[in-house]
Amino acid sequence: MPWSKQSGGGGGGGGGGPWGQGPRGGNGGRGPGPDLEDIIRKGQDRLKQALPGGGSGKLMWILVVLGITGFWLMNSFYTVKPEEEGVVLRFGEYVRSTPPGLHFIIWPIETVETPKVQEENQMNFGLSSRGGSPEGLMLAGDQNIVDIRFTVLWKISNAQNFLFEVRDPEQLVRVVAESAMREVVGSTPGDQIRTQGRLEAQNQVLTLIQETLDSYKSGIRITGVKLEKADPPPSVIDAFEEVQRAEQNQNKFIREAESYRNKLLGEARGESSKIVEDAKAYRARVVNEAEGEAERFISVYNEYVKAKNVTRKRIFLETLEEVYSNTNKIIIETGQGSPGVVPYLPLPEIAKRSNSSRSNPAGGQ
Repeated sequence: MPWSKQSGGGGGGGGGGPWGQGPRGGNGGRGPGPDLEDIIRKGQDRLKQALPGGGSGKLMWILVVLGITGFWLMNSFYTVKPEEEGVVLRFGEYVRSTPPGLHFIIWPIETVETPKVQEENQMNFGLSSRGGSPEGLMLAGDQNIVDIRFTVLWKISNAQNFLFEVRDPEQLVRVVAESAMREVVGSTPGDQIRTQGRLEAQNQVLTLIQETLDSYKSGIRITGVKLEKADPPPSVIDAFEEVQRAEQNQNKFIREAESYRNKLLGEARGESSKIVEDAKAYRARVVNEAEGEAERFISVYNEYVKAKNVTRKRIFLETLEEVYSNTNKIIIETGQGSPGVVPYLPLPEIAKRSNSSRSNPAGGQ
């Protein structure tokens, strides 16, 4: 062949190439590489030596069957923990529910899910940011913004519905809870949701969340809703506190005015009661005097009927005594040789003046 002539006298080196050298082996020309069949045969010999009885084919099949059986049993028995509930599926379809303990299924035809039905899950709202603005900022019923922070606690009430009726139960709880809180806050004035209306808002949100989840057959039970924070946004907190202080001062002034009003009202009521009592006393006195005068008149009339002249004369004298006792008296003596006006010493008037001067010495001076 033409290329064999260029081998440089290497015709005796059979299998030489056109450049005068033979092909290199896989080991870089250091000898022939390892034989794969030889390696497999040596491995089979070692396995036979390790097995009892020289590794007969029947024993090998028994070991293989035992291994497969053990693997199947290991996957067929399962344990449900105390806080879990077992949900057995056959080809992906619900079959039954199992309580805590050791149970058996036909694997791989049947599989099992073990959701934690006794564990209470907690979900917080208003702690993170969404889209650059806090998720807790909500619009109240009086068009004021309120910064809400609340927590929702929930459990699995129906494991079958929890696994198959809703694709993402936790996301459903988050969306429904936030929507319910926004609805309740949107229908409540900001001052009420920040103060005495918190408990009522919590109850309304819990009821609304539960009704919505039940409508989806989610298998979730809401165990509690806690409204932890309901404050104005941080950007207006200073102005809000100033308004709160002004409202407190207003309430203080109102209470002081009410106190003053109650004081005046009490005094007026006391004065009016005194006037009423005085009027009643005066009425009683006048009535008693009138009744006394009437009885006196009747008694005098009875005596008058018995002795008209005597009674008439007695009344005349008593009347003169009463009239003259309150007037200045001048005595005039008539007749021949009478001096006319008789001197009169008014002893009763002098006694009255003396008594009045002693009782009021400053006026006497």
